[in-house]
Amino acid sequence: MPHLVLASASPARLATLRSAGIEPTVVVSGVDESQLVDLAPADLALGLARLKCDAVADLDDVAATSGGALVLGCDSVLDLDGEALGKPGDDATAVARWRAMRGRSGVLRTGHWLRDTATGRSVGATAATTVHFADVTDDEIAAYVATGEPLHVAGAFTVDGLGGAFVTGIEGDFHNVVGVSLPLLRTLVLDLGHRWTDLWLSR
Repeated sequence: MPHLVLASASPARLATLRSAGIEPTVVVSGVDESQLVDLAPADLALGLARLKCDAVADLDDVAATSGGALVLGCDSVLDLDGEALGKPGDDATAVARWRAMRGRSGVLRTGHWLRDTATGRSVGATAATTVHFADVTDDEIAAYVATGEPLHVAGAFTVDGLGGAFVTGIEGDFHNVVGVSLPLLRTLVLDLGHRWTDLWLSR
């Protein structure tokens, strides 16, 4: 059974996989996310996931993994009115995002791309989860942004951290909002001819 390699620096994705019984090797892709522009949110998420997966899968050390590796690339964006909102990066952007999001709903789209280095085959898909945001006050937004948490996550929010109190509900896969859809990943693993439960053996 191939070993899972996570091409992401996201601690939330790593924690999600670990909670599901999988202990992946983390190899950060270092991909320049700005190279993909003018794409619909779902296409952007999947395109970035593929770039990250391919960058890591092509590394000599990963390609030479004994028994092969399943390399997983993921990327998330919040689809708000058809605009892809990634990581805000600075306080002013995060504040503006939250003022636009509060009291409304968006769709968190996470692209998943999985490559089997032993066969060269790869598959990908995007998971979508609707997120409903509380009508938070300006003071709450300022306090949240001041923590630094929303600056480095897609859509400027978390559902499993300080931002959880500002999410009133979700429709779809909770884990997708955290950063990796376990049901979708299971399907991709099956599509490549492997059994999901065998990944538990690599703990």
